[in-house]
Amino acid sequence: MLVGKQSWVFESKPIIRSTGIIGGPFEANGRLADEFDILHDNLWMGQGSYEKAQTVLIEQACEKAIEKGGLTKDQIQFMLSGDLVNQLTPSTFAGRSLKIPYLGLFGACSTSMEGLAMAAYLVQTRGAKHAVAVASSHNAATEKQFRYPTEYGGQKPPTAQWTVTAAGAAVVSHEGNGPRVTSATIGRIIDMGLSDPFNMGGAMAPAAVDTLEAHFRDTGASPEDYDLIVSGDLGEIGLAIAKELCEQRGIVLKENQFKDCGLMIYKEDQPVLAGASGPGCSAVVTYGHLLNKMKKGELKRILVIATGALLSPLSFQQKESIPCIAHAVSIEAEGVTS
Repeated sequence: MLVGKQSWVFESKPIIRSTGIIGGPFEANGRLADEFDILHDNLWMGQGSYEKAQTVLIEQACEKAIEKGGLTKDQIQFMLSGDLVNQLTPSTFAGRSLKIPYLGLFGACSTSMEGLAMAAYLVQTRGAKHAVAVASSHNAATEKQFRYPTEYGGQKPPTAQWTVTAAGAAVVSHEGNGPRVTSATIGRIIDMGLSDPFNMGGAMAPAAVDTLEAHFRDTGASPEDYDLIVSGDLGEIGLAIAKELCEQRGIVLKENQFKDCGLMIYKEDQPVLAGASGPGCSAVVTYGHLLNKMKKGELKRILVIATGALLSPLSFQQKESIPCIAHAVSIEAEGVTS
């Protein structure tokens, strides 16, 4: 049901039936390593290119989520997938091998919650019994496309973030057991004129707060309704800006209530500068770490705001500023058993 201008409330509360969390070697040394289903020991993953390796991440995440849900690929009506590579190449080729009806999404790092919101909408409206939403990124493939190949060893400023090598998939169903998707707020594109591709967090922070404000306005919810509000991925710089913007707009948050996926996944001694980023980051932190906390009873209701910087190599070369977006999804632990 549409509420307000840009939000859906899901009356049937579609279920996140199961998830698949796959990571790379850097993630294997991170803070959340124990919460992955599969961790690879190198970036190539037995493939001839980094883009093909990213396809493996997507395939394995979907297969693991479907398997853990006690389903088969034939029972999944739709696969909603997005990544950062030109024309969603890894997602497309994963869709080719999985043979599930495919919908490609591009929201940059906001893709995780864009996919979850769309999957929940399909299930809510009986457009699907089961849908799998997956978001992925690969550090070396992203660096090669948006910046420089990692072999160059180029130096980055402290505002830069580390692209996660990971894929997170969630099977959303009208039946089963698991956390429930209760609402979603679809963001507007916000462009504050920033053009530095090494400061994605600063560029995306206003979009995150705009969507948070819209979510409260549309749904009538308030910060008190959530145990945790988490963004993905503003990093250290963007999260500080977002908190300041919340104060300016009268959004009162409790201490430690607003956190960021990009600051959760790695250890403090890993050289990630301002934090992590990439569509795979918020996907694996949400579908792994946060949902596991819900299953343990440590969290009852969370709001995940995935943020995306919608630049491209073309727009950067043409000296455009960076349009940004954020999508928010609320998840609650109603009926969850561990």
